[in-house]
Amino acid sequence: MAPEQLLILGGAGLLAVVIVAIGIWTARSERDLVEERLGRYEQQEQEYQSFLSGTVEDDEETSSTSAQDRGQALKAIDNILTERGFGKKWRRQLSRADLKLTVAEFAVLHIISMAGFFAVGYFVLFSGDLIMSIIAGFVGFFFPRIYVARKISKRLIDFETQLPDTLGLWVNALRSGYSVLQAMEAIAKDAPEPTKTEFERVVREVQIGIDMPDALDHLLERVESEDLDLVITAVNIQREVGGNLAEILETISSTIRERIKLKGEIRVLTAQGRITGYLISFLPIGLALFLNVANPGYMGQLFENRGCGWPMIGVGLALIGIGTAIIQKIIDIDI
Repeated sequence: MAPEQLLILGGAGLLAVVIVAIGIWTARSERDLVEERLGRYEQQEQEYQSFLSGTVEDDEETSSTSAQDRGQALKAIDNILTERGFGKKWRRQLSRADLKLTVAEFAVLHIISMAGFFAVGYFVLFSGDLIMSIIAGFVGFFFPRIYVARKISKRLIDFETQLPDTLGLWVNALRSGYSVLQAMEAIAKDAPEPTKTEFERVVREVQIGIDMPDALDHLLERVESEDLDLVITAVNIQREVGGNLAEILETISSTIRERIKLKGEIRVLTAQGRITGYLISFLPIGLALFLNVANPGYMGQLFENRGCGWPMIGVGLALIGIGTAIIQKIIDIDI
């Protein structure tokens, strides 16, 4: 295929992807019954506040109705993707990352990222090398997943770091005479993110008629934390058999603080191992790129020889990946 034809097909494909992405972005559908009811609750609350301030306009209502009409055409597509195994996994990951995207939007992001990485590789990095551009597009396909995984990890670390202070606030509220739900409302008002958002969501789910245990299970599904699982188990047991919940939560808070302190000490002791792993992993890659820039004729044979050079590159990257995984497994100590 001629380069001109390839350019035309690539441009047409990228344009089609962008059009589909814009259409899905402007017409996102509800994920499930809980999401729909929570969205309706928030919309009614915003309309009520706008009514009190005298800013309700007919144009806004017309725009909202039009967006809902456009969303019906794409709702079926999103439902089909959501019912698949990977769709359920994606929806759970997006919820844990607190990204307001549907499964269909996330799928389109994979296509856009793949097309973008391919275009950058073909026109900028590799100067028309189709094979290397395809490899770049393959890397771009996984870029949205890497971003979501990092966002989930960061959000989980922030939540677990804030959990002892959250439990302290919960204990103080219970000892002041608040109920469990009222104490969670206080946490939703005073706690930092992401704790504020998660507890506020639990409160709203209970207010729209969902049982407290189910709302807490939804919280645990969004924040996959062993410490939070211990807290939710204590709350559910207290609701069934009774007991001093404030004292139980205070004991759990002390335990979690000790675990966080121990994790910090382990992280300090394993810092040298982690840095060594990063150095061993990225040093060969960095050295190869440096030699390719300093002496293209010497390193170019490795990249241009597809019969011998490419298999050697593949084996080298595989060994680097295996070594990195082994080092991370050694320094990953469970508490």
